[in-house]
Amino acid sequence: MDAAESPRVTRTESGAGATAFDLARIEARCEAYLGTREGDAAHDLEHTRRVVANARALARIEGARLDIVVPAAWLHDCVNVPKDSPDRPRASRLAAAEAVRLLSAWDVPAALLPDIAHAIEAHSFAAGIAPASLEAGVLQDADRLDALGAIGLARCLMLGAELGRPLYVPADPFCERRRPDDLASSVDHFYTKLLGLAATFTTEAGRAEAARRTRMLRLFLDELRHELGWSG
Repeated sequence: MDAAESPRVTRTESGAGATAFDLARIEARCEAYLGTREGDAAHDLEHTRRVVANARALARIEGARLDIVVPAAWLHDCVNVPKDSPDRPRASRLAAAEAVRLLSAWDVPAALLPDIAHAIEAHSFAAGIAPASLEAGVLQDADRLDALGAIGLARCLMLGAELGRPLYVPADPFCERRRPDDLASSVDHFYTKLLGLAATFTTEAGRAEAARRTRMLRLFLDELRHELGWSG
């Protein structure tokens, strides 16, 4: 997606229509629940905590509602579907349904649940759902930030190792004479997804941070290129 095609979302006032409930209690319930679940190397509890922190920061800058953004951020990956599963495009919809079930049981106001569910559904790159609210855009950006920069680099390499993929394809490490293929190597994933993520961000603050983190990924590729070609 080109920068000009990047989706935009409608701003809502953070206090408009807000429904009071104990957000700290819900966060504690979410964290305790997620502590019992298993994920892959790149989608563990620390990933969720970072997404929550990103989402909270972006929400405050952009004026999004924390009572929607924060529960959605905590539960955005509450159903784990492996990255190499054919069901991966359905993962965010499954997570949204499970989040609604959990939050209903924890007495989160029913009026908030559709917006929380949409934010979770739209966060996923694989699902291809455009965010229809500021809160959904904030969560989408918060999750995608964790795929960029130093954290994103580490997650990419950890997940690639877990899936048994090599770091690069020796015959053409930087996809200069072939189409990049996620199944071929971890470095290929930079070209199929990571380097283009910044153009998909929906919030101004998210786009700025995404651009900074993308520069770090390009520096890594430049250094890798140097080291692979270095002959003393």
